[in-house]
Amino acid sequence: MPESQLVDKAGKYLYTLCSVEPNRRTGSPGNRQATGFFASVVEPLGYEVDTTPFPCTDFIGGETRLSLGSRDFEVHISPYSLPCEVLSPVIEVSTVEELERCRCTDRILLLRGEICAEQLMPKNFVFYNPENHQRIYALLEEKRPAAIVTATARNPEEVGALYPFPLILDGDFDIPTAYCTDFVGEAIAAHTGERFRLRMDTRRVPSTSSNVIARKNPQGNQKIVLTAHIDAYEDTPGASDNASGTVVLMLLAELLTGYGGPLAVEIVALNGEDHYSAAGQMDYLHRYESELDRTMLAINIDDVGYVEGRTAYSFIGCSDALRREAGEVFAGFEGITEGEPWYTGDHMIFVQKGIPALAFTAERMPELMKMVTHTQRDRPELIDCAKLVELARALDVLIRRWTS
Repeated sequence: MPESQLVDKAGKYLYTLCSVEPNRRTGSPGNRQATGFFASVVEPLGYEVDTTPFPCTDFIGGETRLSLGSRDFEVHISPYSLPCEVLSPVIEVSTVEELERCRCTDRILLLRGEICAEQLMPKNFVFYNPENHQRIYALLEEKRPAAIVTATARNPEEVGALYPFPLILDGDFDIPTAYCTDFVGEAIAAHTGERFRLRMDTRRVPSTSSNVIARKNPQGNQKIVLTAHIDAYEDTPGASDNASGTVVLMLLAELLTGYGGPLAVEIVALNGEDHYSAAGQMDYLHRYESELDRTMLAINIDDVGYVEGRTAYSFIGCSDALRREAGEVFAGFEGITEGEPWYTGDHMIFVQKGIPALAFTAERMPELMKMVTHTQRDRPELIDCAKLVELARALDVLIRRWTS
């Protein structure tokens, strides 16, 4: 297919994924529209397609208000929080040691400062769960505040451009939680001990979603797994994170239509990288763990196509021979360069199982994280679709090289 037609197709795919309603949050109607669209593109290309649903939790947020008398303070509902209607004094805590000592049962607990430095991993998250995060959760559940308000500062390395960010984003945590900026937290703290009213209308919704797994030559003795997460962060268009990576998979699926080599090729739109439960990743591992020993390489694509800079690849656990072969292929593509390894994407679910991984992202990812990621600014206009086509072509060449 001519380059211009592929670029045009990439743009249509990108805008379709970014315009589903309400968004691509795992478990939402828009997320199911996105997975249905992906399946509708790859299935006519001759792939075996698996869209087995898995259970997950969706979330509907409504009105929220924190007030002291006639004065309102701007707070936001933490995604997946339970609802509440609380009239209580505010107790302020800034460190884990203060939390250990405080008496906040049935009070509104304000967390700010040091204890809010980094977003807590969901308490049942299996891939990465630091002991200090687990300790904070255990103390909060032991202390039993009526509700929690967390005040957070900017932290682009951890949560992208989102400000403020929810300290707690966890549908398995059952204390109602709101969040606000560090400046609002300071204003609330000035009234510690006074009676605030916190009202949040929210609802957790039992739902289902699915990965989309497209297989070519599934009986091959060895397989390559190519992944990109199709979900997006709550209420964002998610163009770079990660509609762009998903589009690369769709383009590659078409380029590999006539593939007849000995390797099994598995193209997987994973569903849950930005969901507290990582439900799609967990479902994939649960159902296909017995096949992991056949996997020679996992290739993950996340946040590619940014209009600034090139596409960067990195190796984790790869042999010298694999690194050499891949490097030779990518040297033929002007917009692709080697970058630094990163350890927070879906390739890590394979790396943790001893499978080598090749990961692609934007060369200027730090800039994206600081300015765009997890916000409404993550729109299709930030993506150069020619870069998506270039990456799909490079991966097509790499896969065919191994089978020639």
